[in-house]
Amino acid sequence: MHTEKGEKSESLKFRKKQPSELSRLTPDAFARSEKHPIVLCADNIRSGHNIGSLFRIADAFSLESVLLGPQCASPPHPEILKTSLGAHQHVPWIQTEKMSEALSQLKDRGYSLIGIEQTAESVALDHFIPQKDAKYAFVFGHEVYGISQEILNCMDTCLEIPQSGVKHSINVSVAAGIVVWHALFASR
Repeated sequence: MHTEKGEKSESLKFRKKQPSELSRLTPDAFARSEKHPIVLCADNIRSGHNIGSLFRIADAFSLESVLLGPQCASPPHPEILKTSLGAHQHVPWIQTEKMSEALSQLKDRGYSLIGIEQTAESVALDHFIPQKDAKYAFVFGHEVYGISQEILNCMDTCLEIPQSGVKHSINVSVAAGIVVWHALFASR
């Protein structure tokens, strides 16, 4: 077998799909599509890379929106633009001046406020059984200090991702991907 440039190549065991084969939505179709009732909330996350990844996760899983606290990096921060690959342009988002008030409004709209944090009362993620048709606001905190105590006090519950290595935590965006996947697919 030869490549487009005439170079000899190995036979294909797996063929990578072309972007046109991925059945992705256009931005207009995404805007009109049904979303999972999940809001990704960032409490004091400073890294533009982490915020950009939250937008990518919200896009990949068709989540309702992203909520950024007042101290968070926000578009058009260059790191967000690089990491989000444009997802920030079609995933609805707001940056609030008062995170506790924004979370209270989500609670009033029927969302369960769930902190992703290591607390004495946290439920292990593998013991969390997502409820069908439930609305979730998953709150992620600062890269070093976690969720602020003021915001923790607003939570209905906290989840912790079980870990067995040396380090006591994983990257915010990695945690968000794990939690969202679990919420959407673990109970199927």
